[in-house]
Amino acid sequence: MSEPDGATSVLVELRAVTKRYGSLIANNGVDLSLRAGEVHGILGENGAGKTTLMRILYGLTRPDQGQVLVDGESVTIRSPRDAIGAGIGMVAQHFSLVTPMTVAENLTLGRPQGLLIDLEAARAKVDEAADRFGIRVRADARVADLSVGEQQRVEILKALAGDCRVLILDEPTAVLVPQEVSGLFATLRRLTAAGLAVAFISHKLSEVLDVTQRVTVLRRGKVVGTVATADTDERQLATMMVGRPAAPAESAARSPGDTALRVTALDALGRQGLAALKGVSFSVAKGEILGIAGVSGNGQSELAEVLSGMRLPTAGSIEIDGRNIAGFNPRRMMAAGIGRIAEDRYAAVVPDLSVAYNLVLEHLDEFRRGALLDETRIRANADEMISRFGIVSGPDDPVRKLSGGNLQKVLLARVLSRNPKVLMVSQPTRGLDVGATEYVRGEIVAQAQRGAGIVLISEDLDELLALSDRLVVFYEGRVVGELAAAGADPEQLGLLMARGSAA
Repeated sequence: MSEPDGATSVLVELRAVTKRYGSLIANNGVDLSLRAGEVHGILGENGAGKTTLMRILYGLTRPDQGQVLVDGESVTIRSPRDAIGAGIGMVAQHFSLVTPMTVAENLTLGRPQGLLIDLEAARAKVDEAADRFGIRVRADARVADLSVGEQQRVEILKALAGDCRVLILDEPTAVLVPQEVSGLFATLRRLTAAGLAVAFISHKLSEVLDVTQRVTVLRRGKVVGTVATADTDERQLATMMVGRPAAPAESAARSPGDTALRVTALDALGRQGLAALKGVSFSVAKGEILGIAGVSGNGQSELAEVLSGMRLPTAGSIEIDGRNIAGFNPRRMMAAGIGRIAEDRYAAVVPDLSVAYNLVLEHLDEFRRGALLDETRIRANADEMISRFGIVSGPDDPVRKLSGGNLQKVLLARVLSRNPKVLMVSQPTRGLDVGATEYVRGEIVAQAQRGAGIVLISEDLDELLALSDRLVVFYEGRVVGELAAAGADPEQLGLLMARGSAA
């Protein structure tokens, strides 16, 4: 598939870029051009080579072959400093913030200044940039105290506040409500109208179609094709990415049963000892998917930790089968019937342990023979789970070598094989490609069809609306709205999420 024609000037071009890691070819002769005044979408499954290509452009990785051209001149980019000097900025998928510092201090890093930082000027710069780009952050907040979503917003702001002609954005909208996404896209349109080139990496095909002018699709390290956005659609892009049409799971009609989980007047403190949950009440029926919507940092993470026994509530009750289990530790929570898929999948495993051991990590006592672990049963369990959940790995492979999608399958296997009464899933498809997202969502729906009560915490409104039966909206630690997912208005949801009221 040939690249569509265009008359706008090319700011950056990659020619025949190849990068090998041993026998793995991450990028195989990739050609890509980024034009002034254009948002260029870059799509591909996990492992397709998108991030490697952008790391090469930003100086974090050196190519084995190929050229990078800026304004038609071949350049050597050995480091991010070289990239910034060439006018290239990047918001990476994994954050590069200095966590003990404040937001304002982070925005001053790498910029020319004297021996002392003018904090007042730094705070003013943050406030000015936040107003200009419509991204709400607190200048004096310490980054270590921010949620994952808040940290991502700081990264976006840091990149946008800098002077660059080419901006690389890797999944920039994962934690934004619809109004914030619209604001970001409006900002990108203003910047491209002024001549900026944007490389936009996203797994959300609707976003790519909304904001880009061209899209390049990678598969297994090679360019499948570059198409004009106006001439394509979601089905074609998904087919180019995975080699077949994707069929995202949707919430099938179900008849919810008796109450699976009841939460009443739940209070809990957050990281800084401040109230994070304030009188939270809701219930989930057997066979129902309850979606928890809200901007990151409004109590959802603390709710997940309380429901899994990782954080103690200060008041309220959590009932399963009429029994109050509030305050139980993680082991007792699991025994009571709660299964949890954690928000940070990498923190939920031991990276250097094998897939087989990570699959039994939470239930090691069940795989003992006397005082010793029963290696035969652990291996047999791994073989069964790898086959049942389609995990692309061997039992003895260190789990750190797995892709994000396969790592999520390990966590699904570990939890779902226990047939929990209540399944709590937090950000289940964040960072996953189309194929892995389709699989994970299908497993969540299957659990509801089995009769489990599902608590689905996600900052992806499309995901919540596709899978949920009902939605509750969190704002500043409180439930501020409850509505049926069918026919829900994304604009109304966004207002509830952003300010606690739809008025």
